[in-house]
Amino acid sequence: MINRAFFIHFLFYLALCCLVGIGNVSAQEEEKPSIPLDHFYAKPKEVFGLRKLISKLNFSFETGYGRTFYSQDLSNFNLLQRVDSVPVIFNPDLNTSGGNLSVGYDYWFNRANSNENISFDSANDFLIGGDSTNLKFKAPGTSIPVTGMIHVEIDRYKIGGGFSFEYHRPSTFEPTAFKDRIASFDPDFNATFHKKYFILLGAKVYRYYEWLLSVDTRIGAYRLGRRFDRSIIQKGIFVNLGGTIERELSEYFSAFVRPSFDFKNYTLSLPESNLDVNHSMNAFYIGVGVKYRLPEHPKCFIKNCTTQINHQHGNSRIYRSRKHPFYKKQNPHHGENYPRLIKYKRKNRRKLEPY
Repeated sequence: MINRAFFIHFLFYLALCCLVGIGNVSAQEEEKPSIPLDHFYAKPKEVFGLRKLISKLNFSFETGYGRTFYSQDLSNFNLLQRVDSVPVIFNPDLNTSGGNLSVGYDYWFNRANSNENISFDSANDFLIGGDSTNLKFKAPGTSIPVTGMIHVEIDRYKIGGGFSFEYHRPSTFEPTAFKDRIASFDPDFNATFHKKYFILLGAKVYRYYEWLLSVDTRIGAYRLGRRFDRSIIQKGIFVNLGGTIERELSEYFSAFVRPSFDFKNYTLSLPESNLDVNHSMNAFYIGVGVKYRLPEHPKCFIKNCTTQINHQHGNSRIYRSRKHPFYKKQNPHHGENYPRLIKYKRKNRRKLEPY
């Protein structure tokens, strides 16, 4: 009888504990927030359209200094140097035994200037065959290029195009042999402007923190200045090989230095003959410039917003911070303060900012 009573009490207490547990679970379920925290902010909306497209483009501006190395190959010509006169080149097939040339050229750089019935004194004047001495005339030139480029970056590769406008000044041409017998000559102009159109191909090869090294090539066409007689000049493409040392100042803005070497040449056809003068005008350049990429997200519309990371304001649009200019380094995921406090900066010289 006692065991039966004990068993009944045990079942009663067990049922009571189950009811209390169910009540606690129900109470906890009722305490859940009516709006879950993961739904408190709207889901960020991806950026599409024109801004998304333009944000993939990198705009670059570059200027610098260039040094051109002119070289004229005269191995297919004979040369006559008269006393107190400029050198004259002529066809080796012409007869020079009578002290007279039927036709010769005393200028052959950017245009050709021919003279007929050129008399000379074989006893005092200097006559030499270019093929026997591998005769060349060389001259330096200086350039100041201004270049604009647009390119896209796919992983570590970049592809794009650009345009260059170049101020150029050639210098005096001097012979490579018999400098004591053959005179030098000057171009008939002081300066001119060249143009270049090119495609850009490159790749990033090494990174060290904010420093980036890449190699690239520019291949395209060039247009000589108005001082050159384009009707008798044939030219091909130019190839520029270089390396870019880039310093990333921010997510969108970089400064760079680019040494490079240019390979290009042209051929000047001499009138009234079937002869050509080959001109090499290779050049070395050292360029400095900046690169800018349009941010993917617009700047926050709240003027006094101090958020340092990409953020939202209750809607699905993502905004970037207003606290940092585009040329300042800023991590868009966790934000970065200025390493130097405002109170130590010159703009706080009146001591109005305690921080």
